Amino acid sequence: MAQEERGYSIGSIFFSFVLGGLVGAGIAFVTAPKSGQETRQQIKELAEDVKERAEGYIEQAKSKATSAVEKGKDFLEKEKSIITTAVEAGKEAYEKEKMGKE
Repeated sequence: MAQEERGYSIGSIFFSFVLGGLVGAGIAFVTAPKSGQETRQQIKELAEDVKERAEGYIEQAKSKATSAVEKGKDFLEKEKSIITTAVEAGKEAYEKEKMGKE
């Protein structure tokens, strides 16, 4: 929530994370004083880590979206109830006024 209040969305955070991972992997690949097989293994492990973290962020995003939808539904139900009550009260007042004039 605090990140959203500052103008960051989950998508931009996720994109930044993936971009940072790719840049880091590229730098590691270019500057690594290791054999090709070791470098490939290291990149594979890094890619798996990025994938796991991305899945975690996706789950968080889904959870937040579900929570927001539920809050929205609750809000609408509450407002619907208030409006319905007001309409019913208006109808009753109208009927009482109508009966009083007859």
